Amino acid sequence: MKQHKRIKAAAAALAMVFSVLTGCTTHQPGANTEYTYNEALKELIAFNTKIKTDELTPRLDIYSSEAASATLADISTFPITVQGSGEINIEVAAATEMSSEAPDDWLNEVANNFNNSNQTLNGKSVSVTIRKITSGEVITYMTEGDYKPDVYAPSSNAWGEMLSAKSIGVIKLADRIAGNTAGVLMEKNTYDEFISKYNEVTLKNVLDASLAGDLTFAYTNPYTSSTGLNILTGMLYAFDSNNPLSDTAQTKLLEYQKQSPPVAYTTGVLRNQASKGIIKAMVMEEQAYHNSPELRDYVYTPAGIRHDHPVYTFDYVSKDKQDAAKLFTQYCLNTESQALADKKGFNLHNDYVSQPNGLDGAGYLAAQRIWKQNKDGGQPIIAVFVADISGSMAGIPINSLKESLLSTSTYISSDNYIGLVSYSDDVHINLPIKEFNDEQRAYFSGAVKDLDIEGNTATYDAVLVALKMMVDKKEEIPNAKMMLFVLSDGAQNCGYDLDRISPIVGGLRIPVYTIGYNLEEGSSASGELQKLSNINEASLINATSDDLINHMRNLFNVQL
Repeated sequence: MKQHKRIKAAAAALAMVFSVLTGCTTHQPGANTEYTYNEALKELIAFNTKIKTDELTPRLDIYSSEAASATLADISTFPITVQGSGEINIEVAAATEMSSEAPDDWLNEVANNFNNSNQTLNGKSVSVTIRKITSGEVITYMTEGDYKPDVYAPSSNAWGEMLSAKSIGVIKLADRIAGNTAGVLMEKNTYDEFISKYNEVTLKNVLDASLAGDLTFAYTNPYTSSTGLNILTGMLYAFDSNNPLSDTAQTKLLEYQKQSPPVAYTTGVLRNQASKGIIKAMVMEEQAYHNSPELRDYVYTPAGIRHDHPVYTFDYVSKDKQDAAKLFTQYCLNTESQALADKKGFNLHNDYVSQPNGLDGAGYLAAQRIWKQNKDGGQPIIAVFVADISGSMAGIPINSLKESLLSTSTYISSDNYIGLVSYSDDVHINLPIKEFNDEQRAYFSGAVKDLDIEGNTATYDAVLVALKMMVDKKEEIPNAKMMLFVLSDGAQNCGYDLDRISPIVGGLRIPVYTIGYNLEEGSSASGELQKLSNINEASLINATSDDLINHMRNLFNVQL
């Protein structure tokens, strides 16, 4: 027995020696402790004294504007969910709530039925291809890229009006193919308390309750999310019904944003947080609520404009394809297709009438810009990007990381404060935090371009270093918000582990957004990055190298 103990002790000693020789800090026991901010700060400072860190000299990239010119990934990153093969084939850019996997696949099923029904026009076979893409991304790709779908089936009329305001010739084929509403979702106890004080759920009452500190209400990105756009414009109208774009409305939005939670990257993030009981009131589409049994303890109330999925074609589309689009639209409205829509959670609350918001297409576009200017409540943001440069990132992953950071940095406002950290076995401060003016942007570009591959994966050492940088910077800018972005393709295998740093991250209350590269569902890397983001209610984005630019563009549009 004594000999066995001596062998175990020797093995432990060898492991410690090995960790020192390889430059890795030793793993600490797990910790379930909850820290106050001051306790977390004390630990953060202590931990940083033990992490091997160096500060690199960033290179000024005088050609940085060229690197940031391409901010859209190829349209193929939005998947084809139904492929047509007819002599006349039309591509439909379809809202994700009806072009995804079951039960959000109504239009996919209708398209497959249509393709199997041997439809013809003038003796030519007709078919439909469905592309899954958010309503807002269609606007972006049609106006900033060269995407030209034959048919557009967004969630609401707002998007069609916005395209028209962008001088794209839209031709409406139907006001509605699958009825839906957007609205406010409240946890049952929260709903009861709200009704007892405010009598009914309206956007005005929700805003009043939020401003009074009685309710925390979360919503989504109005640049991509139909629900987010709907609620944003409803808010502005509630603030000033005579002119939703007035200075009065903007001032009240700014006041609201100062105390509201950060806008969510997607509705899926809200749904996940709600299912864990973190969010008590949020936006949601009725069809999504109907198909989310984990939210049965929530009460849904429709609000804003209806989401009836209008259908548009365009004046650049050939007559044959316009006729095919009309044929498919009629097919969507037949008895069989509508019965299927009922089963998928559409066509509920048919008696609900859209509430006015006083806006046309140009007004919706202006509302998005107003939100962008006011989303941080007038507070600057301190953010650090933490980039994995370990060996597994060699090749496509590191090149994709560089390209995405350079391209999407154009979406970061110049009044924010940005830094860059990279890591393998050790941690490098590639760019100290400074205001993201043209000079800092050029240094950021040079620092990103100079990232190089080396060693193991000390993810959480790098997180601690970045957190310390942000906390130090906040002493200069007390009113700033802080957030961290971690970009990695693998699980930590060196340095402190997640359990050890979790109480520090939690105590500091700094949200950590993680961007995973080509992670396998259920893998240890995916699980750890998700846990890291969950600590302070942020999100994990699992992206392929191809669609990373789009994910980061939208994330930065929301957060930075």
